Amino acid sequence: MVEVDLAELRRRLAAADVTDVTALAGGASSFTFRGTRSGRPVVIKLAPPGVEPIAHRDVLRQARILKALAATRVPVPEVLWEDSGDPPLNPPLFVMSHVDGDCVEPLFDGCAPSAELAERYRNACRAMAALHSLSPGDLGLGSEPVIDAVSEVERWCQTLQTVDASLVPGWPGVRDALLRCAPEAIAPGVVHGDFRLGNLIAAGASVNAVIDWEIWSIGDPRIDAGWFLINCDPGTYQRVSDAAGMAPPIDELAEIYQHELGHEVAGLAWFRALACFKSAATWSLIVKHNRRRKTPRDEWEAMAPTLPRLLERARSMVE
Repeated sequence: MVEVDLAELRRRLAAADVTDVTALAGGASSFTFRGTRSGRPVVIKLAPPGVEPIAHRDVLRQARILKALAATRVPVPEVLWEDSGDPPLNPPLFVMSHVDGDCVEPLFDGCAPSAELAERYRNACRAMAALHSLSPGDLGLGSEPVIDAVSEVERWCQTLQTVDASLVPGWPGVRDALLRCAPEAIAPGVVHGDFRLGNLIAAGASVNAVIDWEIWSIGDPRIDAGWFLINCDPGTYQRVSDAAGMAPPIDELAEIYQHELGHEVAGLAWFRALACFKSAATWSLIVKHNRRRKTPRDEWEAMAPTLPRLLERARSMVE
């Protein structure tokens, strides 16, 4: 990958009166920087140079969904400036407002339990329901392709076909079990694609922004709901020895989600199973690439024993 020319980036951002540009840690599909504009802190998302800004690297597509959601009840950063650049060597970027708060993933990375943390989960659920209550057409997104549940299963099968079968034993059987009882489609909505506590900026119990929109799509909103619920379940990854009091029970969160939407949501167990299947696929790919690194990361290799259990959890939810 081509390195970011920080001097050139600063020159480009000067056109938007952005100064004091420095790199931020994190970001797998784009580069993130902090800066200052008119005395206010801002955040810059830059597509990686040297490659076409498509799919999850398309930062202007991320800016598009943020702008579409700006006038809704879904809290998102404000897009302040965009520059399409001249890719691939001069990649696109956008500038957005800085949002105060922190990002935590308590059941994955560990965190002290508290009443505020449990309420943060509940408020995250309410923010997800606010997102799923929106009509894509009303947001100007009606021309986007629609991703259905079966397509989502097939997507992760393509990933699983590329990894060592011993990492994910029996995955074709789980695929078949999912496809045999795939739920009927519902009206499509905006799907974040990775809706969980770690992709929210929050202060105390308050959710201040939903971030990391790299893989948003229009599709079955239960894809988000299933993913959120397995990430609220201590039994999913079993990484935290004492998870008592961290997150409310997933049945309670499912009730909040349905209450906020104003109607019952069928098939959530199936979408939790799909989420476990997806997690097994994504983590198996991470483990595969990690093993090829010159210095593999121990914390990623430690996920390998979890993958068969994720598949069994998925199977148990649909059989």
